Amino acid sequence: MNLDSDAKEHTLHPNFRDGLYYWGLQIKPLSIAVFPLMLFAEEVLSFAGHFCSFFILKPASLWGVQFCAVPDLSKNERTAVYSVHPNVLNFLPGGLSVTKGPVIGMWEIITTIINDSTTPVTWQKKVTKKVGYSKEKMAQITHNWKIAASASIESGELAKLIAKAQFSLSADYGGSHVSTENENWKEATEEEEKLTFELKPKESLYLWQHKLCLGQDPVLFCHNLKITNEPNPPTSPAQP
Repeated sequence: MNLDSDAKEHTLHPNFRDGLYYWGLQIKPLSIAVFPLMLFAEEVLSFAGHFCSFFILKPASLWGVQFCAVPDLSKNERTAVYSVHPNVLNFLPGGLSVTKGPVIGMWEIITTIINDSTTPVTWQKKVTKKVGYSKEKMAQITHNWKIAASASIESGELAKLIAKAQFSLSADYGGSHVSTENENWKEATEEEEKLTFELKPKESLYLWQHKLCLGQDPVLFCHNLKITNEPNPPTSPAQP
């Protein structure tokens, strides 16, 4: 872009300053048939013998995420406005926060340990926890995607990458701004962990596991465990 000798700066109209993605098309009139996106943009600008139009993807509003065709970014004019299909939103960074809900990090209680006696006791037990990635939940976002057999990545792996990206986004885009690269991204399975505690008389301990959800759907069960002496979940940041 910085090498474009014909580049010009334009002031964006206030109604177009909240776009997430901007792009433009400039094509010869005889070539318009090969650009289906241009067919709905009848009032495009004519510039140097070319048709020219700009496109904006605007964030969620009363009508959802909108795809807009705009002849002039400095004027409040639109030649077409369309809602964006959920299958497209799922593919875009931040889109899962619209279709599924924002990332929520929470601590889920696994077990409660109580010493009802008047003497100290040693508590030793195997705890079962679910660790890994909920492939079934994320497979729902790719069920209408068509990926060629020659592609280097399968839909399941692509969904996993998109989930990772969603978690790493800031809260402004529905993420939690955390890296999950060190978590187990294999399909979720149950694991046992042997724990030993010394409990004082009448003492209670609560064992919690961290998980990351997209809206109400748990997606990643983290390996982190935390022990508290109160029944309320830990008030830690979103990251495990």
